[in-house]
Amino acid sequence: MATISRENIGLLNDKVTVTVAKNDYLPAFEQSLKKYAKTANIPGFRKGMVPAGLVKKMYGQSVFTDEILRTVEKELNNYMSTEQLEIFAQPLPLETDSRMLDINNPQDYAFAFEIGLKPQVKIDLASCTVTKYKVQATEEMINEEITRLQTRHGKMTEPETVDSEDHVLNVLFTETDEAGNEIENGASKANSLLVKYFTEPVRSELIGRKKDDTIQVQLKTAFEEKERDWVMDDLGLDKTNETDQDKYFRITVTKVGLIEKAEMTSEFFDAAFPGRNITSEEELRNAVKVDIETQFEQQSRNQVHDQIYHFLVDHTQIELPETFLKKWLQTGGETPKSAEEAEKEYPSFANQLKWTLISTQLINANKINVEPEEIRQHAMQQVLGYMGIQNLDDAPWADEYANRMMQDKKFVENTYFQLQTSKLFQLLEGQVQQQEEPISAENFAEKLHHHHH
Repeated sequence: MATISRENIGLLNDKVTVTVAKNDYLPAFEQSLKKYAKTANIPGFRKGMVPAGLVKKMYGQSVFTDEILRTVEKELNNYMSTEQLEIFAQPLPLETDSRMLDINNPQDYAFAFEIGLKPQVKIDLASCTVTKYKVQATEEMINEEITRLQTRHGKMTEPETVDSEDHVLNVLFTETDEAGNEIENGASKANSLLVKYFTEPVRSELIGRKKDDTIQVQLKTAFEEKERDWVMDDLGLDKTNETDQDKYFRITVTKVGLIEKAEMTSEFFDAAFPGRNITSEEELRNAVKVDIETQFEQQSRNQVHDQIYHFLVDHTQIELPETFLKKWLQTGGETPKSAEEAEKEYPSFANQLKWTLISTQLINANKINVEPEEIRQHAMQQVLGYMGIQNLDDAPWADEYANRMMQDKKFVENTYFQLQTSKLFQLLEGQVQQQEEPISAENFAEKLHHHHH
């Protein structure tokens, strides 16, 4: 009969030794050999008529080894289940010389494993105080958003001459030397750019130009860094290479466009806010203000969640089996890691583990579950959002899409975790102390920049 012993070898780190006797594995070994004899395909013998001695000679040692390891695994799993051991990852087998498993000399065998035990977690939310930032929409924000909406719902025209920084230019980039001579096999690409994307000297040079007019530019002086980076990407150039930034191009205007902003009419109001029955500019401004502040409100809630996350991870004292976990990082993943790599990864890995322990305990304590219909509805809302569709009646295919996504195991698992975590933070919001603080949009954006979880 198999025997199991357990000894502590470190903080939350135990060694479990499983000893199997001959009668634990020999009956199963003999049974497996008989199955091999019935199914083995060996030239010169009919299926099922292979002599037992030949089967044992050909397959015996591997079957013998497999059966012992299977028996050990079963006994270990039964032990951990009976003892109700909460462990990290999987037991790590300590080195065993497989050559000692000898089919010609069956005996008792001992296998040792290292396990990392999960710690007790004591969570205290009573002392958690968070700041909920309140951003109010300014007149400038409202004006900018209305201008964006007017542009989005405006009409594209084709004026003859460039006379505004808001003109859209279809252009052809052709690589040249400094003197303006076209370079053989140089870069050449069509693009569409707003005049305002160019630097001030180039913008001045473009004003008054017409279709088919050309100007010559050097990339590093024609654009500011952000615009230059994506123009160079589009041209297939290395934006980090100074030699590429120094290159010259002839820009040929192939089309001049201008979006005429939508006027304050009922058609514009309906297009910008369908179904809201807006009838005046004042009502439009109020709707824009509400939308901006609603967006900031959601971002503020997310920032509160971030504060709660950091409070729990930073202030909940949790001991971890560090020695075991660093070993597991080296050997338990898809690819082996060196001790140095494991040491470097450990701090981030430990924080993730702490949050997993904390969130799991809170989720279990509060019985937070996600129903299949919630996952299905999330799939539908997700695709409607991607398509910019607000009404389900406008997307009769969304129902079938959701049904298809519910067959995707990975999507279901990821969405379950996402919705469960969201429910957890909504619950925790009501359990911590909150203090409201007015803040400018610029300073709030800086807070969001440091959002970590």
